[in-house]
Amino acid sequence: MIAPQDAVAARRKLTNRLIAGKDAGRLVPFFTTDAKVIAGDGSLLLGRDQIIEAFAGQFADRDFVSYVRTSDLIEVDADGVRAAESGRWVGTWKGEGATQSGTYLATWRKLAGQWVIENELFVTLV
Repeated sequence: MIAPQDAVAARRKLTNRLIAGKDAGRLVPFFTTDAKVIAGDGSLLLGRDQIIEAFAGQFADRDFVSYVRTSDLIEVDADGVRAAESGRWVGTWKGEGATQSGTYLATWRKLAGQWVIENELFVTLV
């Protein structure tokens, strides 16, 4: 049986690949319906539909390359159904100096045997 931390890390790596592939629809199963995201610019996205719509908008930008989130720490609760992930993120666009980065925190919940994102907070530092 795979450890919860490893399962969350694998899901994160998969979301990175899907973002690089620029297919917003494939990200749907990674978020709860009521997920919340505070983006690096401070904007608030409420619900999976808004989150997926925001990804689709960025994917339509011809200069957008990718977001990569790299976990530093994943902690799981005693019941094995919630996890906190923290790490660094980098957003890349075509063109000179078109990179943003910072830290993030995500909360995951295990639903129907699968880890899904409940909340994400991204802080832009560069």
